[in-house]
Amino acid sequence: MNLPTSTQQAATNRPPLWFSDQAVNEALDDHQLMAELRLALCALWRGEISQPHRAVIPFAAHHCQIKTQADHGTLFIKPVQWKDKVTVKLISLVPGNAQRNLPGLLSTLAVIDAQTGEVIALMQSNALTARRTAAVSAIAADLLARQGECRLALLGSGLLAHSHAQLMRKVRPIQDIRVWSPTKENAQACAQAIGGIACESAADAVIDADIVCTLTHAKAPILFGGWLKPGAFVAAVGAPRPDWRELDDEAMANPVVADMLEAALKESGDVIGSGVKPVAELGELLSQTEPLAPNQQRGKLKGKTVIFKSLGLAIEDAVAADLVLSAQKTQ
Repeated sequence: MNLPTSTQQAATNRPPLWFSDQAVNEALDDHQLMAELRLALCALWRGEISQPHRAVIPFAAHHCQIKTQADHGTLFIKPVQWKDKVTVKLISLVPGNAQRNLPGLLSTLAVIDAQTGEVIALMQSNALTARRTAAVSAIAADLLARQGECRLALLGSGLLAHSHAQLMRKVRPIQDIRVWSPTKENAQACAQAIGGIACESAADAVIDADIVCTLTHAKAPILFGGWLKPGAFVAAVGAPRPDWRELDDEAMANPVVADMLEAALKESGDVIGSGVKPVAELGELLSQTEPLAPNQQRGKLKGKTVIFKSLGLAIEDAVAADLVLSAQKTQ
């Protein structure tokens, strides 16, 4: 067997590029991100993307200094191939981190050359996750929310609330933003940062809202269908586990559109717990290449209250990471 020379080893063992959250944020352009995500979601619906289901590994209590059930964390592993690269994201979801002054969600992304297997980049991906998640919510809102000036309600006050305020402003003129959080001080801080109004209750935030985004770690419903304005659009982003809920059954009785049908049926507590089946995938509704069916389906949803169930897909991470790398090459 011919062993590689030291020169060959050096060439094939280059250290990966490193991107901080700040670098990722600076590299991403919202309009370009949404344009690329639209294409990728259509390709996913057509079956052109290899995206295995995410692996989920709960942190075992007996191996950690965990005092209460609320402190238990979960690791999500999300791989996908997009173009000539494979990305793998590691996400730690630890609700108890709020008591440690740490983010409840921490994530890192590896980008691998699909030809050589080299890890070519590592990225902090909290900012990436927030931007791509909000971008997909905005894409769905642009397709399904009422036209014209809209009132926005954000249930949750973390990084996702900030990014959703930013991205929703890209697709609709926003009349005002109402923010609710289980922690009053967090709602006030978020509202001040994004130019919104902090509300005492989730119901106060949601009443008369045209667009509602649920962005929490809730395990039981915090949004009730009786609060929703007829024709409202809801981006249901939290509750990423099969036994977690953000929306009650009345809210889920409205037409549901999923970012990926198969994932929603296996991973979404809102979908599983309510027993509903999504009427369409977002990529199906976005697709302009299919003759009639997507447009007919989209027409059936016009004017209705629609729930968009977002699981947050690996392909969305891959699209954002690819844009970060492309921006780095042009500098």
